[in-house]
Amino acid sequence: MWAASCLASCCAACACDACRTVVSGISRRSARIAYCGLFAFSLIVSWILREVAAPFMEKIPWINHFHQTPDREWFGTDAVLRVSLGNFLFFTTLSFMMIGVKNQKDPRDSVHHGGWMMKICCWFLIVIFMFFLPNEIVSLYETTSKFGSGLFLLVQVVLLLDFVHGWNDKWVGYNEQFWYIALFVVTLICYVATFAFNGLLFHFFAPSGHECGLNTFFIVMTLIFVFCFAVVTLHPSVKGSIFPASVLSLYCTYLCYSGLVSEPRDYECNGFLNHSKAVSSGTLTLGLVTTVLSVVYSAVRAGSSTTLFSPPNSPRAGTGTGKSLLPLDRADEHEERENAKHVTYSYSFFHIIFSLASMYSAMLLTGWSTSVGGSGKLVDVGWVSVWVRIATGWATAALFIWSLVAPILLPDREF
Repeated sequence: MWAASCLASCCAACACDACRTVVSGISRRSARIAYCGLFAFSLIVSWILREVAAPFMEKIPWINHFHQTPDREWFGTDAVLRVSLGNFLFFTTLSFMMIGVKNQKDPRDSVHHGGWMMKICCWFLIVIFMFFLPNEIVSLYETTSKFGSGLFLLVQVVLLLDFVHGWNDKWVGYNEQFWYIALFVVTLICYVATFAFNGLLFHFFAPSGHECGLNTFFIVMTLIFVFCFAVVTLHPSVKGSIFPASVLSLYCTYLCYSGLVSEPRDYECNGFLNHSKAVSSGTLTLGLVTTVLSVVYSAVRAGSSTTLFSPPNSPRAGTGTGKSLLPLDRADEHEERENAKHVTYSYSFFHIIFSLASMYSAMLLTGWSTSVGGSGKLVDVGWVSVWVRIATGWATAALFIWSLVAPILLPDREF
């Protein structure tokens, strides 16, 4: 008995030392990755609780006080919402704390980059406390999450547009034949994949012998957007490139597919009618991976952008025109030191991205509005999911076309 107690104490001490080593190893450069890791861990916890939390949740009196006991699936998805709410409050609190941080001398800069043991403990305590909240608060958060998830998807669209235009400008900027050929090859691949993908959508989601007018409308609208992208881009008045148009065409087709595959499994026009379990697992995995990658990219983009996400007073957001009173060499050295002390991205916006992503991940795991209902174990299935995906594709198309025509309509503004 004494030996077992000593062994347990040694294991606990080693675990604590390992945690302290990992936490102390998080430097300023890896802080953003650490936040991404914490967010990914919260998704894993949510996923596990969704599958195994029902037997425990049923025994909690302040949760299970219904006149009629709900389905077991309700308790799993309710656990997901409570973890998501804790995640949302954690990152939102950090976001409010970081408002106005412009210099590394600000004491809040050390809070953003350090104190990881304390922040991890706070995250755990907040998540645990969420399981003591009444159902009404969780239901309110579920409703609010629908709007926050839409905003998260909109942010991802803006980042995608910025990434695609930047990718095109970078390869064109090399001004070498190899990179022009590379752009042509990638463009050709994207267009071939787009039209082949749309053909498969017609085959699976608009089969002959069924009245599938809605699905046909979605697919045809996607094809109209594809042709509009090409026509607007190639117009002589537009200073655009066909490469971004091809990438956005493929992305809009993917969004159309993800919307169609989210249709209820009993809908006769759903081509995966007899493969609901496999599609559900694949949709869940792809959705979680996409969410994590989107947040990681948002974090990296927020940290590297010189104009889009930089604080207004950041040295990267503009250049000064005043004259220095110091000698030239000392002035340059002084300016370097001062610039090094400024933060290069908005800490507040950085944490807001995670807050919105917490809402989106909750909606993904609960089917957007199916925490109670007939969806059972299916993930991201239902008409709400369909319209969210389709609307995101249309918003992407509208923003891309606007990015092309805005310089013509508003010539006095810089885009």
